[in-house]
Amino acid sequence: MTTQLPQLSSPLEFHTWNWHGHNICYTAIGTGQPLVLIHGFGASIRHWRRNIPVLAEAGHRVFAIDLLGFGKSDKPVLSYSLELWEDLLQDFWTNQIQQPAIFIGNSIGALLSLMMLAHHPTMSAGGVLLNAAGGLNHRPEELNLPLRLVMGGFTKLVSSPLIGPVLFNLIRQKPRLRRTLQQVYHDHTAVTDELIDLIYEPSCDVGAQQVFASILTAPPGPKPEDLLPNVSQPLLVLWGEADPWTPISGSRLYQALATEAPDRAKFVSIPNTGHCPHDERPEIVNAEILNWLTDLNAR
Repeated sequence: MTTQLPQLSSPLEFHTWNWHGHNICYTAIGTGQPLVLIHGFGASIRHWRRNIPVLAEAGHRVFAIDLLGFGKSDKPVLSYSLELWEDLLQDFWTNQIQQPAIFIGNSIGALLSLMMLAHHPTMSAGGVLLNAAGGLNHRPEELNLPLRLVMGGFTKLVSSPLIGPVLFNLIRQKPRLRRTLQQVYHDHTAVTDELIDLIYEPSCDVGAQQVFASILTAPPGPKPEDLLPNVSQPLLVLWGEADPWTPISGSRLYQALATEAPDRAKFVSIPNTGHCPHDERPEIVNAEILNWLTDLNAR
């Protein structure tokens, strides 16, 4: 099934692929080396609207997918985890791609990209990580005791069948979404009505609240420091310096790798940029990715 989605910078065809009885939305455009774009929490394919056409026009086959529970993909009530989405990406590669791909992700999408490189080396030719998350959720040892208690109380409220829907409805309101995004986008002019809509609209789908609660109470998943020793493919790591959610201090292990093994990893910090550099500074991110890919293919 093929439909046209509005509000994209370039007309793209969106398709539906059935995975374990669930409809998964994806796009595929261009020809050449396959790139797989993986969005972050609460986002979707449309968060890559400023990147997909540019990367495709530069001679790449660009795939982007709405993870199960997000965007226009189904939102079944189940236990969500990074491992669930890893299985989804593995099957998507087997069904749609079938040749080594570059996995490109933002936030938890970056952590998923790292998991694909570490666990499925025959599927991945390299990875691009943008403000990579350290886990799906904070690990208890990462929080001081007062914050640990606050977060524990919040997750209980989110999971409550009575309070959870009320809390979710408050969180997803457009004015609140705008305020949240203005915290993580350094350039507030990048927080447009289009951006608000692409996050708000999927939150109105049946099951969205249960997905939100499941993800916030899910295990954090593997640590980047445990995954990196199993990654032999080249990496490009891009980091918005003004990100309060995944501060640049958390990028030290990637910076160390780039210093110790420049043939394996390149690290680029982007000044005056927040958590989503691909959307806030697409001209910088697109150029960095394309230059890195050119250098990679010239080896």
